[in-house]
Amino acid sequence: MLDRSGPCIPARRFSRRTALAAAGAVLAGSAVAAPAAAAVSPSPSPSPAGSPAVIGGPQLSGRGVIVNYPAGRVPRLPGVKASAWVIADAGTGQVLAAKDPHGWYRPASTLKVLTAVSLIPVLNPNAMVTATKRATTVEPNLVGLLPGHAYKVSDLFTALLTISANDAAVALTQATGSYARGMAVINAEARHLQADDTVAVTPNGLDARGQHVSAYDLALFARQALQMPAFLKYDRTTGGLFRISKKKSVGLWNQNTLLTTYKGAIGGKIGWTSAAGATYVGMARRHGVTLIVALLHCPALTEIDAGKSLLNWGFAVDGTVRPVGTLVGARPPAAPAGSPSPSQRSPSLSPSPSPSLHRDAATRATRSQTVTSEPSALATAGFSGVAVVVAGVGFAYTRRWRRHR
Repeated sequence: MLDRSGPCIPARRFSRRTALAAAGAVLAGSAVAAPAAAAVSPSPSPSPAGSPAVIGGPQLSGRGVIVNYPAGRVPRLPGVKASAWVIADAGTGQVLAAKDPHGWYRPASTLKVLTAVSLIPVLNPNAMVTATKRATTVEPNLVGLLPGHAYKVSDLFTALLTISANDAAVALTQATGSYARGMAVINAEARHLQADDTVAVTPNGLDARGQHVSAYDLALFARQALQMPAFLKYDRTTGGLFRISKKKSVGLWNQNTLLTTYKGAIGGKIGWTSAAGATYVGMARRHGVTLIVALLHCPALTEIDAGKSLLNWGFAVDGTVRPVGTLVGARPPAAPAGSPSPSQRSPSLSPSPSPSLHRDAATRATRSQTVTSEPSALATAGFSGVAVVVAGVGFAYTRRWRRHR
């Protein structure tokens, strides 16, 4: 997908919530091996009668524009050409307005926000990851990793969130020990965040059968990202060089032009494929208020301007319009039943729990080793079996069934 838009330290261990690997984790061991064209309709059908309560509030079950204007005069919503969107206050969690917030759509590269918030707590930023053929042959790859070369995890995250490097996404996913294990972690994080409209089949958002998100879920991912200093550091990088080999480097630039064209912008991610259209997540802060905007299925090259329009409206009316719903908090961590055993755990993962998932790397003990981003077939098969078992747990958390049109 083309968006337009030395020594190392062992990484931290898996969170206990990996036991909640969702149905998408099963796909990680099978469908992800050869993803087909996505089968998600740009306009999903509503959930059937009698389905469970809508996450975030009953108003968010609507398919059209949802807003509660007060009796007094307030600015009206701008016209936005997107099939689905959400504008929300990250601090209070209030959803100020939305359109088809729980509709299922293709995510394109906005899915990399979920990949990052899932893997940043798991991988040590100073670990070295050796790129595999799988990572280096993904098309389009964007940064140009070379097979057999080692790359620093923090550099891969920067490439992931600035130039939207699809090869970096695969390398980071494999750095958990295997591609299947990494996809299980990503889907488990979606379940943990109550992002139950989301199934991730690829870590980079390239179209794949059965993969989908909602605008509401993108807002949940962004709200989580705002709590992670490491994410914001990578995401706000505006330039630099990525060293491919001793003789070659490529320039990095941030595709999220909101950072340089909008007052108060603090982060975001664009995405685009021909099937998904333009997609976007943006975050901005003014006068102590932080807003999140998420858009799906926009016309090409309109997503950031549409995001600006919704952010302007949100800053103008926040505190005066009655919210149409809320961004929910994360589920409690699950029991560690599905956590990998020491023999299964990748050398890139910490052998002991970290007191804080987001602790600065300088506070962790140093140890030198290089991580290969693909483990033995035995280790992969072992974890895949775990993923299949815990996938059933993920199904139990799915909010509702939807029929694709």
